[in-house]
Amino acid sequence: MKLAYVTSTKRGEIDRLLSLTAARLEAGKARLAGVVKILEENPELAHDCDMDLRVLPDGQAIRITQSLGEGSNACRLNPAAIQEAVGAVEQVDLATSDIFLLNKFGPQEAEGHGFRHTIGAALEQGVPVLLGVGTTMQDSFDTFAEGMAEQLPEDLDAIQDWCVKAMAG
Repeated sequence: MKLAYVTSTKRGEIDRLLSLTAARLEAGKARLAGVVKILEENPELAHDCDMDLRVLPDGQAIRITQSLGEGSNACRLNPAAIQEAVGAVEQVDLATSDIFLLNKFGPQEAEGHGFRHTIGAALEQGVPVLLGVGTTMQDSFDTFAEGMAEQLPEDLDAIQDWCVKAMAG
């Protein structure tokens, strides 16, 4: 089983590393499955918490946050949009993928929903899995991974090296 994760205390760093890793792997003709965050080209124009995911490999964009109105500080994640992203990813035949990427193991996955089943399906089929884990989800992820995951450093080259080795067998 090839399962690795990236974590960081720097805001947005996990998303940046995984999105750039996906771009590098795609440039090398790797067949990807999963989702990564679309990095904002103009972050000063975006709301601080907006999040759009890019479905791999086709590039479909899905906004997984919702507007709750001025002054709201409640969770903006849209569970229906997350399920839409899961459904889009599940349309890809994992057996034809070289690697599965997931921008974040989050509350949905910790509760047994979201991409949790897809992560398991990829691993069962021998597809390497790379995902992001925020500090607040570390304990939940550790329980899920049962000590089988490798933590990668916050280094783009090291992450890509792991991916290339994992895809090679």
